[in-house]
Amino acid sequence: MARGDLTDEQWERLEPLLPPMPRMGRRPRDRRQVFDGIRRRVRSGSPWRDVPERYGPWATAYSVFRRRQIDGSWARILNELQVRADADGIIV
Repeated sequence: MARGDLTDEQWERLEPLLPPMPRMGRRPRDRRQVFDGIRRRVRSGSPWRDVPERYGPWATAYSVFRRRQIDGSWARILNELQVRADADGIIV
């Protein structure tokens, strides 16, 4: 696990909020690995092609990011995480 990657606890909270994996072609890459790659790119502001190889192909991270941006998943996930944090008393 690299610095800035999700902890097991964070992933356990986030994974159920992600949309189901599409059933296509070959077996999909590890979701957590791709998600950590997306987070790394968003945090750093670097070009997609500079996402480290340990997160898989940059094109995979980009396509997942774009697909979720278009379908509104990111906004829905953020809202749900904020609601849960507020219910847990984390947000004051």
